[in-house]
Amino acid sequence: MRIRWPRRVSGQVLAAQLSITAGVMVLATALFLAPLSSEIDNQAMHQALAIAQTTAADPDIARDLAATEPTPSGPVQRAAERIRRSTGALYIVVMDSRGVRWSHTTTARIGEHVSTDPREALSGREVLQIDVGTLGRSARAKVPLRARDGRIVGAVSVGIGYGSVRDQLLAAVPRLLLYAGAALAVGVLAAIAVSRRLRRRTHGVAFADISALLDEREAMLHGIREGVVAFDRQGRIRLVNDEAGRLLGIHPDATGRTLEESLPPGRTTDVLAGRVDGADLLTVSGGRVLVANRMPTKDGGAVATLRDRTELELLGRELDSTRGLLDALRAQDHEHANRLHTLLGLLELGLHERAAQFVAELTNARRASAEQISERVHDPMLSALLVGKSAIVAERGVALRISPATLLPGRVVDPRDLVTVLGNLIDNALDAVAAHRSSTPLIEVELRAEGTTAVLRVSDTGPGVPPGMREQIFTEGWSTKRPAPPDFPDGPDPHEGSAAVSPRRRGIGLALVRRLAERYGGMARVTARAGGGAVFTVVLPEALTGDDTPTHEFTAAGESR
Repeated sequence: MRIRWPRRVSGQVLAAQLSITAGVMVLATALFLAPLSSEIDNQAMHQALAIAQTTAADPDIARDLAATEPTPSGPVQRAAERIRRSTGALYIVVMDSRGVRWSHTTTARIGEHVSTDPREALSGREVLQIDVGTLGRSARAKVPLRARDGRIVGAVSVGIGYGSVRDQLLAAVPRLLLYAGAALAVGVLAAIAVSRRLRRRTHGVAFADISALLDEREAMLHGIREGVVAFDRQGRIRLVNDEAGRLLGIHPDATGRTLEESLPPGRTTDVLAGRVDGADLLTVSGGRVLVANRMPTKDGGAVATLRDRTELELLGRELDSTRGLLDALRAQDHEHANRLHTLLGLLELGLHERAAQFVAELTNARRASAEQISERVHDPMLSALLVGKSAIVAERGVALRISPATLLPGRVVDPRDLVTVLGNLIDNALDAVAAHRSSTPLIEVELRAEGTTAVLRVSDTGPGVPPGMREQIFTEGWSTKRPAPPDFPDGPDPHEGSAAVSPRRRGIGLALVRRLAERYGGMARVTARAGGGAVFTVVLPEALTGDDTPTHEFTAAGESR
């Protein structure tokens, strides 16, 4: 019958531990018994040596050996038998210098020559050995027998029966096996405990399942479109999937290093390191808008997930632009309706010349505004943005003015980036001015070219930005807009005096502006406006092409020369 190897990890570990424990115990027992047998033999030989030395030390035996004959009833035989019986030796043989026995357990052998070579003992050396003699296998010792004057007159041979030695060994085996069994039982219990704990930790899966789970985990982690970064309890990176590497710019060799060694300091690093609390935290990394969540693990580490919301933000901004366009069209529709009503009234009153004059004035005013923007801003996307924003700003009772210093040639490298920067700055200024209720609500836009550098400046008559918050407003998660209260879901509370800086999940517009500026190698800053308000300045080096298209130079004050 074939024994089936268990499939579960816990069962295989238990079987392996039991096999190893049993093997170790058998090996340990064998290794213990081998020296034990040798030790018992050694003890028996030394016991025989002690008896032989005691017998040889009796001066009467040496004297009787010289004065009497070897007989079964002689004094040497009697003395040897007395010592044998008192010590429990197998035999005590006293021999003369010729090797003739003077004592023996079997009296018939007295007077015969010994069966083993006595020359070594008769030469004055002590002999210890395990040997086979006439009485069988024994542990024996031979010592020289000396007279009073020191002459060697014979030898004494003492044997300890090997059966008694074997009995000692066999007597020790049960106790040894008992200890081995107890140790084996403890090992089995420990193996069972470890196996049960392992079964709970592995949920009873098999090794093949673990391998499959690892393969599936790797495929899932590197196949999902969500970034995953895992940290150990010391904050070192231990896993980065492909999407996280793409979003954060982390190389695969970042494993084992700390987050600070792999990412530059900033909000993204703080969020991933757990220094910012909250869920679905917004951050910007490499110009991409990310939503980050961090979850601690039981071993003291953590797992951070990242979702790319750049496309969603772009779609949201396109939706905002579309909504703004609709608002502008709605405002224009309302304005055109009023003008048509006026025109209809003039015609019904018969004031035909006044009606024609009214239409001409409206046409010239609209054309003048659009022409002013297109003359100073040559890029069609930027000029279209300004025309559309002017209608939205006017609808909210705010004036949008193009600075006299504005002149931007139509050689923008990537107009979309400038549209993003300018649109965010105008929207931010419009919210601040509309909430502040200034007596002269105004937003002024200035676009200039300094070689291949584009300078964008948007000033407003809003509440301004306190000096202590001029860096915080460029941080992800901060906004200059108050959260809308329940009674005013469409916007700020109209009874509030001004906008204030408060942490919100939507505060990424100005953060994107700064990141775009830094990506170009430029900067974004906010200063105070003379007379109240704020001035946002963004410098974008290399945002313009370097061809020979004529450009205007400007002084520090913004006047053309």
